[in-house]
Amino acid sequence: MVQTVNYTGENAYIVISLMNPNGDYERTLHVMGDDPEWYHMFDEWWEFFGRERRNIDGRTGATLGAGQRRVVTFQVDEDEIDKGYKIRFETQVEDHDYFPTDVEIPLTSSLPKAPVEGSGYIKYVRLSTN
Repeated sequence: MVQTVNYTGENAYIVISLMNPNGDYERTLHVMGDDPEWYHMFDEWWEFFGRERRNIDGRTGATLGAGQRRVVTFQVDEDEIDKGYKIRFETQVEDHDYFPTDVEIPLTSSLPKAPVEGSGYIKYVRLSTN
């Protein structure tokens, strides 16, 4: 679940990515914001995604407004758990700041039970497994 802070401005675009042990993008898990016109705002992710214009690995959906929350689902492979991978949440609001590492959570078999606080437009992220 992703909960945003109260802020002024347009809805936030959020990119959720799997980062490999070297700190590089492995794949996109989910994008909140289905208008590709704005994807270039994510400077770091765009370096990975935009140059090749590859298909987004994860699903896309609507942007997330101030103070809103949304539950999203994505899958990771079992062989990526406890191997140094991280899940990164990047946020961007049109004509406002970009937070390339709003939240970053190590992908371990013991995910944090408490919400992980963000440093930008995300108030917190709470992960759970099936």
